[in-house]
Amino acid sequence: MNIANIISAFSWDTLLAALTYLTLSISYLLIVPGLIYIYLKSRWYVASSIERTFMYSLMFFFFPGVLLLSPFLNFRPKRRQLNV
Repeated sequence: MNIANIISAFSWDTLLAALTYLTLSISYLLIVPGLIYIYLKSRWYVASSIERTFMYSLMFFFFPGVLLLSPFLNFRPKRRQLNV
């Protein structure tokens, strides 16, 4: 079986719906949580209480994607340099 034959068996509406679902799922699981990680890294220690509440709500809403990306990202604080 050829992939072109399989794709041509579906109508354009079905393919458009599948592409839309694929785009939304990739953005929900990978792109937006990655942007949230970048935002959290830059604002974590200087955020106000309202902004921190916003951060927590983003983490709650995009939790599956954040959980998916968490093994690959490391945002531990940098090691301190001691002057001896």
